[in-house]
Amino acid sequence: MIDPFMPGHELASHIRLGEVSAMEATRAALARIESINPLVNAYTDVTAGRALAAAGEVDRRRSAGERLGPLAGVGFAAKNLFDIRGLPTRAGSKINRERAPASRDAVLVERLSAAGGIILGGLNMGEYAYDFTGENAHDGDCLNPHDRTRMSGGSSSGSGAATAAGLASISLGSDTNGSIRVPSSFCGIFGLKPTYGRLPRTRSFPFCDSLDHLGPLARNVRDLALAYDVMQGHDPADVACAPRRIEHVAPSLQEGLGGLRVAIAGGYFETSGLPEAQAAVDAVAHALGATEVAPMRGAQEGRAAAFLITNAESSAFHLQRLRDRAQDFDPDTRDRFLAGALLPAAWLIQAQRVRRWFHDEMMKQFASVDLIVAPATPCVAPKIGQKILRFRGQDLPLRPNIGVFTQPISCIGLPVVSVPVFLGALPIGVQIIAAPWREDLCLRAAYVLECSGLVTSRRPT
Repeated sequence: MIDPFMPGHELASHIRLGEVSAMEATRAALARIESINPLVNAYTDVTAGRALAAAGEVDRRRSAGERLGPLAGVGFAAKNLFDIRGLPTRAGSKINRERAPASRDAVLVERLSAAGGIILGGLNMGEYAYDFTGENAHDGDCLNPHDRTRMSGGSSSGSGAATAAGLASISLGSDTNGSIRVPSSFCGIFGLKPTYGRLPRTRSFPFCDSLDHLGPLARNVRDLALAYDVMQGHDPADVACAPRRIEHVAPSLQEGLGGLRVAIAGGYFETSGLPEAQAAVDAVAHALGATEVAPMRGAQEGRAAAFLITNAESSAFHLQRLRDRAQDFDPDTRDRFLAGALLPAAWLIQAQRVRRWFHDEMMKQFASVDLIVAPATPCVAPKIGQKILRFRGQDLPLRPNIGVFTQPISCIGLPVVSVPVFLGALPIGVQIIAAPWREDLCLRAAYVLECSGLVTSRRPT
């Protein structure tokens, strides 16, 4: 029997050696989805026929002695804002499910498939990606596999829950203000938000173009790095995608940190009064040998800028839908879009200036440090339906403020790996942040932490 929590890279190795077939692995994955998905509501669509056909092709190629990719036979799934051939691209909404089925996969789905990955289906998400909770008014709430009374996090809720529950070895998510890192934190897995412009977003449904990132989630660092490696490469169809050299990280994970300078994020990211976040950050910082505090000047202003940019850009994009079909939005999402439509243009211009200033301030800090450790979320996963977040002695609206620590980093497009720390039965994430284009440093640090046993993904009980 195939262990659904076997690391994807190990499964691929067994398949390449002929010790197990891709068809066996795929049938086992589909059976587990059929059994477990009703408990967590991670998948909105399962592409069983396509998955079995792809598995048969992997086995045919192995039998013919052809070279197999690094993810041969490994099951993956994608947040349903990625185009998946044959499915309407829902983007978590009621309106979008009326779209014609996609005729072609998103570029990142194509690249994982070309590496031998088996697409298992589309995943639940917050409506139009404007969510941190995993609660969806149209497809139902996506539940946390470690405690199904709690949030999975959003907006890549299904990506977090499916990966943590062993329903996919790797998943794809999007991150505009924290939507990979929040579900990674709440569900206890690893998530990579790459540098803005590193991975192409071609044939994915946008939220806020100047802030949208796409990236992988996985239960271990090697799978995360392998997925990242095969998805790299310029695509001119995404004007934000930078024409940079492909830099394979997986082969260099064991290089360690080798004298890298690590700092703890201070100032805005201070964790006093947040016991869960503080315990996790302190443990990770100690394990990485952090010796100083990075002041993170401008983070609060950067988050404010991100709020305005997100609100204004996304509202403009959805304006016609709001005019024609306002009643078909989740009221919480609709009201945030409507508020954004009323923002003065001068505010958006000033927000972009602040964004540039904050970026320049952070580049000064990376002149003296290589990595910065910061909390991913202020707490472990809240209860489904919870509306208030207790934060530093204040009661704040929960939905927009779960991303209090992720949003400033997205604003300036820095690469981040969220690593899981378990505090008893529930996990919480810690961000490992580097300068632009240094995903390799984030992943190497995450691998060091994983090898130490401090950060790890646990099977839900």
